Amino acid sequence: MDLKTVLYEVTDHVATLTLNRPRALNSFTQETLDDFALIWHTVKEDDDVHVVVLRGAGERAFSTGMDVKEGIHRHPNVWTQTDPGEFLSPKLNQVWKPLVCAVHGMAAGGAFYWLNEADILICSEDATFFDPHVSYGLTAALEPIGLARRIPLGETLRIALLGLDERVSAARALQIGLVSEVLERERLWQRADEIARTIAAKPPAAIQGTVRAIWESLDSGRTQALRTGLSYTQIGNPIGKAEVDRAAVPRGHWTLR
Repeated sequence: MDLKTVLYEVTDHVATLTLNRPRALNSFTQETLDDFALIWHTVKEDDDVHVVVLRGAGERAFSTGMDVKEGIHRHPNVWTQTDPGEFLSPKLNQVWKPLVCAVHGMAAGGAFYWLNEADILICSEDATFFDPHVSYGLTAALEPIGLARRIPLGETLRIALLGLDERVSAARALQIGLVSEVLERERLWQRADEIARTIAAKPPAAIQGTVRAIWESLDSGRTQALRTGLSYTQIGNPIGKAEVDRAAVPRGHWTLR
């Protein structure tokens, strides 16, 4: 792929994506949107990819959202304009391969397009999360709407309404369930890779069916979600028997602290 703003590497069924605009705090531009449109199409079609890891280059930020200097292309007809998430978000692109996000430094604004759709989200001790929209007189809508499906509504509103005046620390992110693990900065990328490789070793059809069933359940009521979920178990494993002999699998588990 001819990517301009993202590094892409596949090893042992894990696609590692590195946002590569560190001087601009890994903010995204139109080139980034175009890169991710190609990336998600490639990931979806390539059965050698089982899991995706997303991280950011540089020391200061995972991503600070849209590059306010360069901006992105906006169609002059407001009714023709599209949400940047249609390019950046894996689930909107029907990618059901798990996304592991490894966050360090600042994660702000449009970075939540990725964080909101992460299947596993971990961060380093220096990570901070915030949404600056209202501080600039802009309505915060798309990012907090996605965030409200991950964390309690009150926490989402606090992030959206306080803007630049408050940042969520790594410790607080763990408390509210935004992240599931906080690590030393030097361990972050290694840990994300460990998690991804553990998932990638499992039968990919079962993993992708699990991701799709859980995410799509958010769009329906409980009864309908359970009925749809049953059909996914039948599609993913029609014989109804385990496909893996766990006794033959090396034990490589860990305890989450």
